[in-house]
Amino acid sequence: MSRKEIVSDWFYQYNHDVYNFLVYYTGKRDPEDLVQEVFIKAIKGLDKFDGKSSPKTWLFSIARNVAIDDIRKNKRRGMDQNVDLDEAYNVGHHVTPDSVVQENEEKQLLYQAINSLKSNYREVIILRAIKELNVSETASVLNWSNQKVRTTYSRALKALGEVQGGFQNE
Repeated sequence: MSRKEIVSDWFYQYNHDVYNFLVYYTGKRDPEDLVQEVFIKAIKGLDKFDGKSSPKTWLFSIARNVAIDDIRKNKRRGMDQNVDLDEAYNVGHHVTPDSVVQENEEKQLLYQAINSLKSNYREVIILRAIKELNVSETASVLNWSNQKVRTTYSRALKALGEVQGGFQNE
C-alpha cells in the first residue's frame, strides 16, 4: 500500500473523530481546513509513524499540534475564537423541540466550562472524557507519563465540576 492509500484508509476511519476533537480544541464551528492539514501532515510524516501507538492516537497528536499552531496564528491576528454551539454540534433527531433546546443549553454550558479550564486540563478532558482515549493513548498524544495523565485528569474533573457549578448558577 502506498502512503496515500494508508492515510486515505485512516481518513475514512478517523476523520469524524479528528473533526470533533478539533471542534472542541479550537472552538471552531467548521475546522475542515484543519482536518485536511492533519491528514496532509500524516501523509508527509508517515515514515515517522513507528506503530507504537494506534493510528488514531498518532492522528490526534498531529491534530493537537495543528490546533495549537492555528490558535497561535489566530491570536497573532487578533481573531475571536468564540463559537455558536447551536451550529457546532449536530443535534440529530429528538422527540420534541424542548429537548433540542435543553440539549443545546447543556452542551453549551459544558463547552463553556471545558473552554474555561487551563489548557492541560482542557486537553486531558477532551481526550479522556470526550474522545474516550485510554490512559496510555492519552499519554502518547500529550507526550506525558501515564501517571501524569491520571493525576491531571482527576484534577481536571474536579476543576470542571467547580467551574460547571459556577456556570449553572449564573
